[in-house]
Amino acid sequence: MHPIAANNFLTRDKTFYKEFFPLFFLLIIQNALLFSVNFADNIMLGDYNVASMTGVAVVNQVHFIYQQILAGAGEAMVVLGSQYHGQNRREPIKKLLPLTLVINYSTGLLFFILASFFPASVLGIFTKDPDIIAEGVKYFSILKFTYLFFPMTMALYYIFRSIQAVKVSFYMSIFTLVANCSLNYILIYGRFGAPELGVTGAAIGTVAVRFMEFAAVAFIFFVKDKDLRLKLKDLFTFDRNMAKDYFRQARYFVVVAAIFGASTAIHTAILGNMQSGENVNIIAANSAASTLFQFFKVIAIGSAAASAVIIGKTVGRGDIGKVKEYARTLQIIFLCIGVFTSVMLLTLRLPVLGLYGDFSPETLELAKSLTLVFCVTCIGTAYQMPVLAGIVRGGGDSRFIFYNDLISIWCIMLPFSFLAAFIFRWPPVAVVFCLNSDQLFKCGAAFIKCNKYRWIKKLTR
Repeated sequence: MHPIAANNFLTRDKTFYKEFFPLFFLLIIQNALLFSVNFADNIMLGDYNVASMTGVAVVNQVHFIYQQILAGAGEAMVVLGSQYHGQNRREPIKKLLPLTLVINYSTGLLFFILASFFPASVLGIFTKDPDIIAEGVKYFSILKFTYLFFPMTMALYYIFRSIQAVKVSFYMSIFTLVANCSLNYILIYGRFGAPELGVTGAAIGTVAVRFMEFAAVAFIFFVKDKDLRLKLKDLFTFDRNMAKDYFRQARYFVVVAAIFGASTAIHTAILGNMQSGENVNIIAANSAASTLFQFFKVIAIGSAAASAVIIGKTVGRGDIGKVKEYARTLQIIFLCIGVFTSVMLLTLRLPVLGLYGDFSPETLELAKSLTLVFCVTCIGTAYQMPVLAGIVRGGGDSRFIFYNDLISIWCIMLPFSFLAAFIFRWPPVAVVFCLNSDQLFKCGAAFIKCNKYRWIKKLTR
């Protein structure tokens, strides 16, 4: 055996495991708590009224694009910030915050305008059902107020993620889950003397909780934090050189995020415009199945976020040997996550989907079948997402992700899915498989790119 073969797959560096796994588990729990909010809303509204749940599901497709753009801007900050973190330099990291806010608030303003003046037209892209659109407009017209303060919350979460400080966002996620579920239960069903508001109550509860979260996070980071020591003046301090570095990366991050968010929304649009039986609500079935899948997808998301920080920090230190060693180890971890996710999804699909009390038997059966599709594609998701969004992008190569997503999603997956739905007229299960097939064939590109190590780039000045 070659003398270095034993180290080809798993690193023996204990520092890696001590840094990666605590960050990984915290980010998993944090993201699981965030998705639990949507999951609880789905269960409550699905038990209350299917039209309300479906209307919110359609709005969430639009909101998902918004959140993805904010996440793209934040992840660009993490890649740069983590490299400076590896050099123990704090001042350059603080200069990234106002640059991220430019993108976040520009996006928030755009979506606020859409929700204020064109809500029905926007939701009409995804479904032609007037009842669903009416319920969605009720939710959208209130949810839009989160676009005024949520951009700041997201930016603060990401700047502290770049220095491996995620405890605040973790605890705030717990608060958000408990508060949102409590308020929604009270306002949707009219408990404890409150009026029964249905989908309007869900929107009010979400806005109220997001505002409380914003106030608490801003207070903690600007008053209590002793690490970055952020001040209000830092929000208005622009560095020209840092702006060049940041926007050079952010353009790829934001476009990729928008592409991914838009493609996910197009999934719903394709399914919403498919013809099916009178008793089958395809959007509702897909929403139930995909929400359950998203709950387990947080493991892949957490591994991608943690690996981006660890890889970025190691690249910043200039230890290229360790970067390669860590990348090999992480790929094994990602494959194990994929198998675990698939098994858990298969095990829990029947008891969880049984909670949707207002579903017709046909819609429930379709949801069960769609979940089986996600049991297959989630293995690819667990590998290719953290390899590309974590290792490769964390190492400094954001351009490859842009071209890879552009080709695989917009040139292959979406055109073929459109043909499957409207030309070949395949059943919903086959169409949903087509819509998620990129999660499998992206694995080849991810493996080749990662193991050539040409993504290692130092971005700091």
